[in-house]
Amino acid sequence: MSDLLAKLDAWKPFKAIVVGDFMLDEHLYGDAERLSADAPVPILHIRKRDSRPGGAANVCLDLIALKASVTAIGVIGDDDFGKALAKQLAAEGVETFALVRDASRPTTVKQNMVGLAQGRHPQKMFRVDFESRDAISSDTAAKLLAAFERELPKCDVVCIEDYAKGVCSVEVCQGVIERARKAGKPVFVDPAKLNDYARYRGCTTITPNRTEAEFATGIDTDHDADVVHNAKLATALMAQLHMETCVLTLDKHGAVLLENDGKTVSIPTVARQVYDVTGAGDAFLAGLAAARANGCTWVDAVKFANAAAGLEVEIFGVQPIPLERIHHSLLSMEHGHAGKLRTVSQLMVEVASRRRDGEKVVFTNGCFDLLHTGHISLLEKSRQEGDMLIVAVNTDASVRKLKGPGRPINTETDRAMVLGALSCVDAVVLFDEDTPLELIRTIKPDVLIKGADYSKDKVVGADVVEAAGGKVVLIDLVKGRSTTGTIDRMTKQSVDESKNK
Repeated sequence: MSDLLAKLDAWKPFKAIVVGDFMLDEHLYGDAERLSADAPVPILHIRKRDSRPGGAANVCLDLIALKASVTAIGVIGDDDFGKALAKQLAAEGVETFALVRDASRPTTVKQNMVGLAQGRHPQKMFRVDFESRDAISSDTAAKLLAAFERELPKCDVVCIEDYAKGVCSVEVCQGVIERARKAGKPVFVDPAKLNDYARYRGCTTITPNRTEAEFATGIDTDHDADVVHNAKLATALMAQLHMETCVLTLDKHGAVLLENDGKTVSIPTVARQVYDVTGAGDAFLAGLAAARANGCTWVDAVKFANAAAGLEVEIFGVQPIPLERIHHSLLSMEHGHAGKLRTVSQLMVEVASRRRDGEKVVFTNGCFDLLHTGHISLLEKSRQEGDMLIVAVNTDASVRKLKGPGRPINTETDRAMVLGALSCVDAVVLFDEDTPLELIRTIKPDVLIKGADYSKDKVVGADVVEAAGGKVVLIDLVKGRSTTGTIDRMTKQSVDESKNK
């Protein structure tokens, strides 16, 4: 994991082309609290209506969230839905000039009816599809391939997202793959549910889920995720399609990666609360392509893609997962055994992720040598001021400068681990300087906390925080509670006990 985290620390923007079935996902939200009088079906009283890009269009947005610049190559109808889809993509920064408008077919629209009963969470009731599954004409295919050939020299990765709506024909897929191979550009394919994958022959990798892979090969996967058994299925696809790798996605069992040297690796995923699996395959494809564009190994790329897809299933509907959130998730997995201690760079990933979600960051600092009631009170009250509490802790060397050669009593690692065990603390970071001023300048917390024994003009970093729009909060201390006082009492007690012997 450390190699993957290093790649994430050095992550660079990249360029991608997405070829495939572009769709518009429409949601009609309403109350579903009554049954129809003339049939035993629920009535949906519509309260809200919205739409967003789906299918290959969603892959574009997933890639944008992973710092890519993206060109969309596909077909839309010459209708209002097509105009809306192109406008939404353009608003997110996707290049849409290569979306061919075809008046002979409608824009693919998936209309989702979402009910809310008795104040509970939204739940899909059913879906209505508007689409054509007829293969696009040779003339339209030629336009797509011409646009692809023009854009190919500029790109780092190519994604094919096939939903079997007629765009990803043999002519288009093979045309894209052959041109990309000649140019040395990798092609990542999320296949449709087909019984023949010949159209994808020669791609770099393919990412079928369990159901798709079984249907394409006629081989059942092992539902206990046995690596040897599932490797047979992946091997069959590799032999058929002449790829560099095959990635078989197995929902809660993670993924199986087979490389062309015959090595098979089972890559587990984190167990998650699944709310809605919509968009998970899109997120996996985008994550895999993005990681490879940034030089990750195949194993690390699959780990990254697993994390992206896992975060996707935890939310309702389809929402692009930002790079910062995936990075944060992987950091948490890496450091789960080591508490909440972070380096500054790791901490800033988490801060960025929290702020993307509109959360407020709180900062306080201290030696926290012997944790006592006063510390706990301060930290709990600090956490109430926001959503993420960062505790900056003086290193051992810094404590010795401030308190003398007999301190600290506990090492910096021990102090960080104890603080990290508190539910009110979200992250711990060490600093070696006399004050945390540089950390405050880097983090720019929304709230800076100090004990009320300070006046605001004496709080280090107060001017930095307030200049950035934050605030300084002084919290009352618990009387008679201090580390120095505790040590003095312990020393006196020890002396008294020695005298009484």
